Amino acid sequence: MNTSKAWVELGLKILSCNQKDLARRVAVSPTQISKWKNGEHMSTDMEDKFRALVDIGEKHPEFVLWADSLEDADKWDRLIHRLAEEAQDSAETGYNTEPLQDDLGLLCVQVSDTLSNMGVEPPEVFPPELDRYFNGVDGSGDDEADDDDPDAPDPLWELLETNPYSAAIHDIFESLNDVWGFYVAYVAQAIDDDDSSLFDTTSNIEACLMDLAACKIQVDEKFAPKFRTFRYRVMKDYQKWLTAVKDAAFRTGTPLRAELLDMVSDTHGELGHTAEAESLGFNASRLHPDIYMNELLVGMRIIHQVLPAILKKLDINDFELDESSLHINMNPYLAYADTADDETTSTADE
Repeated sequence: MNTSKAWVELGLKILSCNQKDLARRVAVSPTQISKWKNGEHMSTDMEDKFRALVDIGEKHPEFVLWADSLEDADKWDRLIHRLAEEAQDSAETGYNTEPLQDDLGLLCVQVSDTLSNMGVEPPEVFPPELDRYFNGVDGSGDDEADDDDPDAPDPLWELLETNPYSAAIHDIFESLNDVWGFYVAYVAQAIDDDDSSLFDTTSNIEACLMDLAACKIQVDEKFAPKFRTFRYRVMKDYQKWLTAVKDAAFRTGTPLRAELLDMVSDTHGELGHTAEAESLGFNASRLHPDIYMNELLVGMRIIHQVLPAILKKLDINDFELDESSLHINMNPYLAYADTADDETTSTADE
């Protein structure tokens, strides 16, 4: 959703007012409210005014709208960050998954946006079983289970199996660990070494990694009815973006240590193993075969340009290339037949 539109819809919802009243509260015309609602850009100062008016703190308006209330947004925020901590603790690639550290405060809105793109509808209220776990049965906010208390909240791993929302978010984060590791190990290096203009492409590659990670999980399509369409679109975008990075790398002679398009075709587990091998130094001397092919093509082009000049300098005008001598006969039967023919001819001559 467009951010300007989100601010307007959130203002109308939280303040329980119409567009005319909202316009008066932010000191603009009702026409301007309509323009924002239709996607026109909103200035940073006006966003700050809306943020103070609806009082959502540092949360994104899209995320609060997805959660349906500020109270439930707080609960989803806590769940998402707890699952992010669990995923970071289980990461095995050797690389820190920066999106899960959430230094920019974008994790919650990225999760809600990805789930929405998959067709997942948020529940009307925050799931009671998750609320029970993350707030404690006594309302203390203690999310640690007590084995001696029969009324204690379920352990987190049980909730991951029983609640589709926590399960999907958990699986996306586990996948993101592997996808991010591969990105840092192989793709980011190619982008950093590239001296051509790929700003739009490269920013999309990193910004959409949550979507790519979601494409690599197993999900019930009744829960996420748009998953197939979502997956097709994301995979197609990444094929285009990564091909552009590969082309730029070949033009500049940047060595690639892996096939970048594996990021699209491989499972997240396979990407994680490849990233781990890089972090442990197992791939230190490995170059992708495309680099060798590029070097061969460059050499052939040089010969094609230089050879005519050499022949002219040596005043050689009747040079003819015997192409048959350039081919290697890989069929041992044909090689034997050729030898036998030569021997027969030799005997006949004698």
